[in-house]
Amino acid sequence: MRTPTRDSEFSRTVDQLADDRSPYDPELGSLPSNDLSRADLDSVNKTGTTTIGISTADGVVIATDMRASLGGRFVSNKNVQKVEQIHPTAALTMVGSVGGAQSFISSLRAEVNLFEARRGEDMSIDALATLAGNFARGGPFFAIHPILGGVDEEGSHVYSIDPAGGVMEDDYQVTGSGMQLAYGHLEQAYEDDLSNEEAMTIAARGIKSAAERDTGSGNGVFLCEITAEGVDIHGHSDFEEVI
Repeated sequence: MRTPTRDSEFSRTVDQLADDRSPYDPELGSLPSNDLSRADLDSVNKTGTTTIGISTADGVVIATDMRASLGGRFVSNKNVQKVEQIHPTAALTMVGSVGGAQSFISSLRAEVNLFEARRGEDMSIDALATLAGNFARGGPFFAIHPILGGVDEEGSHVYSIDPAGGVMEDDYQVTGSGMQLAYGHLEQAYEDDLSNEEAMTIAARGIKSAAERDTGSGNGVFLCEITAEGVDIHGHSDFEEVI
């Protein structure tokens, strides 16, 4: 076999591959990054809200307040929808950084749509929760702590996705600055095999309890009802309409 001459095209290719440990591996992209300081992240973490997810005999109920605040001290918007549909039978709440939460929701929606297009079936809620945890752990979606609720062939599911990517399922979950106040109500009011209608009343009361004392929560409640048929989201500026 003839040895390639120096500076030939073949020898240059060999030299280029010599520094590559595995030239046959696929090229990997990188996630976007940010240049926020620790003080910036601390400020974002102080943004307030209260979100609740309850698993029921009929499906899942999610409730959120409607207030957007800056550091829990200034009300920047009084009519914010903090729960969004991301799957034919699942929804996700927005908690923490608005930009991070919006980007997180958009990314999950895109992945769900790709999954359905490629496989011709809906992603399971367990798989969606795992994907959400992986995104939170490895992506730039800082200062988020959403609740994921959904219904599939396995039943009703409510997950908490923490900022480090931890995924925890329970009968009910609460996140946000008003979580302690709302949890106190749910601990007493929750029962097994609630209907969606009963759970909406309990969830709305939990949001109202938080709004009474937490400055980052208030201005009404958005209620999201999830069943095997789909997702229905509606807002109420007056708690008395749903309590």
